[in-house]
Amino acid sequence: MASRESALIDITPEVLLKAYSCGIFPMAESAEDPALYWIEPERRGIIPLDRFHVSNRLARTVRSDRFTVIADRDFDAVIDGCAEPSPGRTRTWINVRIRTLYRKLFDRGDCHTVEVYDGEDLVGGLYGVSLGRTFFGESMFHRQRDASKVALVHLVARLKAGRYRLLDTQFVTDHLRIFGAIEVARPVYHKLLDAALVGEANFGALPLGRPVSGGDALMQLAER
Repeated sequence: MASRESALIDITPEVLLKAYSCGIFPMAESAEDPALYWIEPERRGIIPLDRFHVSNRLARTVRSDRFTVIADRDFDAVIDGCAEPSPGRTRTWINVRIRTLYRKLFDRGDCHTVEVYDGEDLVGGLYGVSLGRTFFGESMFHRQRDASKVALVHLVARLKAGRYRLLDTQFVTDHLRIFGAIEVARPVYHKLLDAALVGEANFGALPLGRPVSGGDALMQLAER
């Protein structure tokens, strides 16, 4: 279900967070469209944190520290990466209003990034919104093989360390299914969301702004 929001209506960070707490999130039709659409899917994608799956091959890549992974260092570069064309996607839904809104959330500490570097080059990453004990994944990208997968592994490690209860992926893709993503009906999602909005999680339970090793990330995933 989607409803079109007028391009002239100002959506504040507070309004955006309230929408998330109600199970609604915004998207644009394209980068050129100034309007936003409020989206509330009939079936919602989530990754159960206690059933997150990492293949042996990917675990070896994570453990090798081939990539350097840092959270919350360069939001603008991450959203630029997420807005880039990619195979199968020539247009982006990230318009100027989306960039401005989520930058404000980032400055408030309500939006976070996981960034994957090869040397000094940003080669993958993701961003999303933290509210209560829920993390709402917004978008991810990669410029090298496995970079977005490594970002997701580090994200889930951070969520487990920070005592989150729900990872919302909005939709389920083949890419996410290999990690254990599932779809749930809207009423089920709302029950999960209501429970996960109670209390506070800590995205900074693992260091922010400096590297976290792959070994440390995998150790967090092994915790029950």
